Amino acid sequence: MRRREDSGGSRIRLGYLLMAGMIDRKKRSVLSWGVLFLRCTLLLLCFACFTFSATRFLVIEGLQRRLVSKWNIPTMEAVSAAISVTPAMSIRETVILPDQALVFLKYPPSSSLFTKDDMNCIYLAPNSSQPQLELSPASVDCDYENQQIVRCPLQPRGMILSLAVKHKGNLIPGPVYRWDSLAYEAMIDRDNTTVVFVKGLNLRSGRVFNSSRFKCLYGWDLSTPRFVLRTGAISLAQEIVRCRTPLSILNSPQRIGSGSSDPIKVSVRIVGRRTLNSIAHLKHASDPKSFDDKQHEICICTMLRNQARFLREWVMYHARIGVQRWFIYDNNSDDDIENVVVSLVRANYNVTRYVWPWIKTQEAGFAHCALRARDSCKWVGFIDVDEFFHLPLGSSLHNIVAHRSSEVAELRVLCHSFGPSGLKKIPERGVMVGYTCRLAAPERHKSIVKPEALNSSLINVVHHFHLKSGFRHVNMNRSELVINHYKYQVWEVFKEKFYRRVATYVSDWQLEKNVGSRDRAPGLGTKAVEPENWSTRFCQVKDTRLRDRILETLTDPETSLLPWEDQKNKT
Repeated sequence: MRRREDSGGSRIRLGYLLMAGMIDRKKRSVLSWGVLFLRCTLLLLCFACFTFSATRFLVIEGLQRRLVSKWNIPTMEAVSAAISVTPAMSIRETVILPDQALVFLKYPPSSSLFTKDDMNCIYLAPNSSQPQLELSPASVDCDYENQQIVRCPLQPRGMILSLAVKHKGNLIPGPVYRWDSLAYEAMIDRDNTTVVFVKGLNLRSGRVFNSSRFKCLYGWDLSTPRFVLRTGAISLAQEIVRCRTPLSILNSPQRIGSGSSDPIKVSVRIVGRRTLNSIAHLKHASDPKSFDDKQHEICICTMLRNQARFLREWVMYHARIGVQRWFIYDNNSDDDIENVVVSLVRANYNVTRYVWPWIKTQEAGFAHCALRARDSCKWVGFIDVDEFFHLPLGSSLHNIVAHRSSEVAELRVLCHSFGPSGLKKIPERGVMVGYTCRLAAPERHKSIVKPEALNSSLINVVHHFHLKSGFRHVNMNRSELVINHYKYQVWEVFKEKFYRRVATYVSDWQLEKNVGSRDRAPGLGTKAVEPENWSTRFCQVKDTRLRDRILETLTDPETSLLPWEDQKNKT
């Protein structure tokens, strides 16, 4: 079991204990006026210490004064260390998605984390503590900052969602927010600016906007204006806001990241209109102590949902052509992905799974991944699990990126979209062997980029990023590098893939929105019903080049199996 370290909140508790007269209570009646005076003085010192420590970084930039405490009372540290007062586990907040609720838990220091078997989702009537309904959670996950997220079925109308935890009883419900108007992530970048990921701005994709009407808000309680810091935004694009980080926060590293018992919360305000609700707690984009040694030449970032059965093939194949690390952003999967990732890690593949529950956030997720991959990866490819780099000349990705001039920071690779190829069931030997018929013309491109060269706005349209001034892209020749995109697979797979993934601002593919989007299958419309002759659609060119290369170079001569095939499936 993982445990957390106490962050020193006992100073405040000591002040309250003194105030309540709980220390040496039996001797109060015989205290002299001198001792009483001493205790009052000590109480004032405790209160002052708490006040200054709570406000030392809350500096309103500009006209207001900066309060920085330099008091140091080592005797207080010694006394507080002897007091053990453990606060209760609690619900930090709840976010309502279209088909489920995310419950974020807050744990006391040094406590063990609970599992799915230790808790249930309970549904309460207003003003009642007795559950009307009790259900098992879909999952209990830890995000990349090791905070626990419980995924519960949506509560019936009029009911309140909470959790019942074994040996802890029922938890008090936390504040509830909607997923589509929310600041959900905040990271301090290398240049000490804050990058905030938000939903609800509804800005057009692919454009940088005027940021003058936007501000970032910092504090523990953003509803109390006098304890909130405000700084101006310096860039704004899609769902990403970049702001100046107050110096007083940068000088308080103990309040940043998962190591803090009460980290700073960040939100975005549209001046003259509204402030977004926030569950975004400030953290670093990377380890401040890490070294920029770029130990990996080529990495891949992807976002997926319920693609566990295809992950082994995708990882193992790309490892053969030069990929060294994989960042998997898991968008609410409820299949076996966690165990598949564990098995890949045990097989010495450098795969990391990050829980990313936010809907319609692929651009934001890729920008987030670019920040996290930048310290260790020289080049990063941004592709989906149904997309495979194909090198028709038999080269490797290392050869593709080698000897590029220093100003080249993006390789744009065309995608060929494959259809069901006459199949009605998932191909047993994998997608590269099973699907061999595609559309004649490429549909779009995906990119391999240098994360160091990305524009500070992190603007991207999934397929490519905008680059800093002085850098440029090159278009790859299809004879050298192309992507086989197994986009239109058998109906069983296609139906699941496009659930909630029609277009950037559509959360359900059955809604009559963005019907003309290129992300919708031609002729499919908005009905989750298999079209007639689906298995023979999207077939204009027979293309077996990648299949033939896979069978020739990766088949085990003794077992006749491919690396991702299971021995039990051998015929």
